[in-house]
Amino acid sequence: MRRILDVLKQYYGYESFRKGQEELINNILNGRDVLGIMPTGGGKSICYQIPAQLLDGITIVISPLISLMKDQVDTLTDMGIKAAYINSTLSSEEFDRVLKNAKSGDYKLIYVAPERLETRSFIDFLEHVNISMVAVDEAHCVSQWGHDFRPSYRRISELIDRLTIRPIIAAYTATATEEVKQDIIKLLNLTDAFVLTTGFNRENLYFEVEKPQNKFRTLRKYLNQHKKESGIIYCSTRKTVESVTDKLNLLGFNATKYHAGVPEHERTANQEDFIYDRKQIMVATNAFGMGIDKSNIRYVVHYNMPKNMEAYYQEAGRAGRDGLESECVLLFSASDIVTNKFLISNMNEQNQEHAYKKLNEMTDYCNTDKCLRSYILIYFGDTDTEKECNHCSNCNNDIELTDITVESQKIMSCVKRMNERYGANIVASVLKGSKAKKVRDFGLEELSTHGIMKEYHADSIKEIISFLIAEDYLGTRGTKYPTLALTTKSKDVLFGNEKVLIKRVIDKHKEEKDSHYVEAYDETLFEKLRSLRTGLSGEQGVPPFVIFSDAALQDMCRKFPKTDNEFLSVSGVGEHKLSKYGQLFMDIIKDYTNAHDINVDQYQTTESLETKKKSKSTTTKESKLETYDLYKEGLSIDEIKTKRGLSQTTIENHLFECFKEGYEIDFDRFINKDFETEIVDVIKEVGGAKLKPIKEALPDEVTYTDIKFTISKYNL
Repeated sequence: MRRILDVLKQYYGYESFRKGQEELINNILNGRDVLGIMPTGGGKSICYQIPAQLLDGITIVISPLISLMKDQVDTLTDMGIKAAYINSTLSSEEFDRVLKNAKSGDYKLIYVAPERLETRSFIDFLEHVNISMVAVDEAHCVSQWGHDFRPSYRRISELIDRLTIRPIIAAYTATATEEVKQDIIKLLNLTDAFVLTTGFNRENLYFEVEKPQNKFRTLRKYLNQHKKESGIIYCSTRKTVESVTDKLNLLGFNATKYHAGVPEHERTANQEDFIYDRKQIMVATNAFGMGIDKSNIRYVVHYNMPKNMEAYYQEAGRAGRDGLESECVLLFSASDIVTNKFLISNMNEQNQEHAYKKLNEMTDYCNTDKCLRSYILIYFGDTDTEKECNHCSNCNNDIELTDITVESQKIMSCVKRMNERYGANIVASVLKGSKAKKVRDFGLEELSTHGIMKEYHADSIKEIISFLIAEDYLGTRGTKYPTLALTTKSKDVLFGNEKVLIKRVIDKHKEEKDSHYVEAYDETLFEKLRSLRTGLSGEQGVPPFVIFSDAALQDMCRKFPKTDNEFLSVSGVGEHKLSKYGQLFMDIIKDYTNAHDINVDQYQTTESLETKKKSKSTTTKESKLETYDLYKEGLSIDEIKTKRGLSQTTIENHLFECFKEGYEIDFDRFINKDFETEIVDVIKEVGGAKLKPIKEALPDEVTYTDIKFTISKYNL
């Protein structure tokens, strides 16, 4: 136990393991095969990287995508761990050099693509070196029921059988239903395997499903609230990727694209722009992401509904790998169902029934009024979950039922009178009373249903049609150009035997664990450290997150380390990173604390107490009331923080918490009156969920203090 903890601290900079990591590592070190089912961002890599350093021979890591290998090796090398990769980007000379160095014992881990197992030269190499472990990343790729089936994964067990001494097999995946799990055990021929599922819950992710009338308008509003943050927007087709990327760039967003139709050299360049933070937004099909180790992705937006829950959760799970609060938003419309049915219709017939079942489960997720997190966890067999998480759109918004029976009858009647020969757009145009050329050419303006919903917006009509399709009140025929058709359920509605009720969301501000008030790190210092990290990234040719994650930078902005030992206390800082980067970052921190007169010693002592005891402790409550007493004496925030040796953020939080508990606060003491009206207007425009977008839209003279106290004063 002590040995693996020493490695964890020395190289990774962590004091303790996450759930399940220690058990998996110990079983490997005891010579046992393992299967670890852990959520994305749950720390799977450590579970094979640490034993690889403690076992005698080489660990072969089978990884599905080239970019993931390079990022993993860059990260390991930056921590002082000997690793290499072999893939198609290497020249023959580079390939030979890696094999030569491996035979000399220069590496503990070698990353390879599964296709490499089919080459004679690589198999010869494996037969002449000591392979202590084979780690299979993204192990669900071995199963035909997995959402990323890779036939080459089926050859892994064949390779292992050819080795003179059988190595330990360690398989890992983030998303595996019971049938996929059994496939992995069987097809990788795991022997007496230790199987551990840590649970699929990602507490730092906020889940949201929206059903907007105009998806792009909703997306634009969302991105305006998340400027300066990295995110992925997933689209179901190449055409949609191109359209969304072009529109975003025209509006001034910093977006790039990725899909199989983009030339390979351009795809690679676009991916690197995103990884290196040169582009903030990646618009992509599901071809993007499985090999991405970027830890500071703050949001994943699904512009279209994926075809199954496995794909959705893996793609959504690319947000917040550093453990910081991140968001997963799905923009749903019934046209997504039609698109996915078309894609499924092109699949092998024997797999279609299974795919349709998965699509129905995905559609149910989009339509449920229950907790979204619970739906996901129960789907993956994690039944030990709360009924409500209070951290998803269904838990944080109210739902009301609206009777749309009359509107539904009008739509169904129109579909019937149009002989079930037209799609949703034409049907909506007829109901709206359009005199467009296409409507006139087909003689549809003569129908009795022409214009019977003229008081409705066309988007509203389409929204109802989408709902009717999703709930099987209307069906579709055809694939490429689907037309609307009545169903068995339609007749009950038309004859008045069944009412149609739609659930509408009454939007409230989502709870973000008091995100308006709790900024437990210095944001100005964070931006300075992030700039230093970006510069080092460019100099060294590695992604910024390889140097330090956002979470590590934020921890520096809480602790203000000034000695080597204090820097080692930062989460994610090991000895190699201290040696390589410590002084550079501590110099910036020292200059900043001196310039802003921050009492680091007193701050660290008080902050560590508050961190350990949290807001429920008596100590913190007394601290909060002590701040309030000084406020009542007429002291300013600057005077209070100097007197108490605390950060400005902590003092502000104390006052906000006192206000929430019923203590009287005069907000006008802390708001610049010259900008108060402008601040209110900006908050109403961009929303109050995030502070940064508000700050960026206001003059430089406006401070975060002005914004936060304005939000509280007007309850925005």
